[in-house]
Amino acid sequence: MTKAVDIMTPEVATIKASATVAQAVKLMKLKGLHSLIVEHRDENDAYGIVTDTDIAQKVVAYGKDPQNVYVSEVMTKPCIVVNPDLAIEYVARLFAQTGVDRAPVIQGELLGIVSVTDILQKGDFLDQPRVPLLQKALQTAISNARAVSAAQGPNAEETAQAWEQVNELEAELAFCQGRRPEKTAFEQYGDPAVPELAAV
Repeated sequence: MTKAVDIMTPEVATIKASATVAQAVKLMKLKGLHSLIVEHRDENDAYGIVTDTDIAQKVVAYGKDPQNVYVSEVMTKPCIVVNPDLAIEYVARLFAQTGVDRAPVIQGELLGIVSVTDILQKGDFLDQPRVPLLQKALQTAISNARAVSAAQGPNAEETAQAWEQVNELEAELAFCQGRRPEKTAFEQYGDPAVPELAAV
């Protein structure tokens, strides 16, 4: 499973909130970037972000002098942040739900930045789409739970743990597909008397 830390760009350009928009634009041009992370004042302060879109929409569109507008006036703070261990499909979903296309990767400190471009160019979703992998893992977990139930008994602690793993996979699959199954796997296969299916 590809995570944010696997596809992020570790080199991050930062700027102070007190810098002018003109300074931010110069830094973006110098580094060839579309956004800058706005430094926090201390560990209790939030990070911010300023993007080329922010500058175009809030400064250029109104004819303001970028020498007289500060980053603090156009930035987003606090900004959406991504945990480095977040799977890329959840990063993509976070972006879709919040309307952002990039976010800093933070765990205690600033580790990097991840963008939609990173997801598309570095992600493994073409070769490893999440839903088929979850479906396969679910079938394996169901087969395992049924075997444990047959060996240990339907009321054993091991059986309960095996079915809990099935429940977790089923919930994640339902989340990815955006719909719940009509019957849970336990409702379909939980009785050890039900014959083994060829698919599981």
